Amino acid sequence: MVCKRIIPCLDVKDGRTVKGVNFVGLRDVGDAVELGARYAAEGADELVYLDISATREGRNTFTSLVEQISARIDIPFTVGGGIASLEDAARLLEAGADKISINSAAIRRPELIDEIAGHFGNQFVVVAIDARRIDGRWMATTHGGTRPTDFELFSWAREAQERGAGEILFTSMDNDGTKAGYPCETFRELSSQLSIPIIASGGAGSIEHIAQVLTEGCADAALAASIFHYGEISIKELKQALHDRGINVRLI
Repeated sequence: MVCKRIIPCLDVKDGRTVKGVNFVGLRDVGDAVELGARYAAEGADELVYLDISATREGRNTFTSLVEQISARIDIPFTVGGGIASLEDAARLLEAGADKISINSAAIRRPELIDEIAGHFGNQFVVVAIDARRIDGRWMATTHGGTRPTDFELFSWAREAQERGAGEILFTSMDNDGTKAGYPCETFRELSSQLSIPIIASGGAGSIEHIAQVLTEGCADAALAASIFHYGEISIKELKQALHDRGINVRLI
């Protein structure tokens, strides 16, 4: 049986890790490289670094930061933010990233998924979808959640899979940073429609929330930020509690 993964997420702005609620009200929570190294040592399965202002400000992800991360940690990490071309992806892979995450650029030009997956392989491509409920439907947004689109969550996720995405990282903007739990029914429905792994993001506030999204929500991995950044739950404590509930996780 494949282990469920625990993935700390580090939203990066100007080289610093930040966290907000519903994508706004950002607070500095520490050095991006140092935090990543700490989480790796504590037993995280993977890390996700998102340069959250890159797309909005028209910048590329900081290649130098990726190089620093690669030099310090020995677990897989995904990098996203401002990746809009095959060349952007190639530069990040060369710098040491294991996967790239594309969001706004993929919605703007879905063929980007085909191009990157065709060149590097599906396992290198994570398609991130930031969505919120609008009139009862989950609708994707771009540019760090600031721009609505006509892309509906489920149909867009299916198209991304068909184009070559190796994983889907779905963030519920309604739940992000609230620590009120993940929308498990939505994750379960998404899982039923896809054959590729799903990373659940948005709403983790307790061990129980993470246990629920990995079981009831059928997610393959749980991504969380606030609870780790503020020291509310340690990765070791979380994994032991999940193991005790019969959830298959990697223990160190």
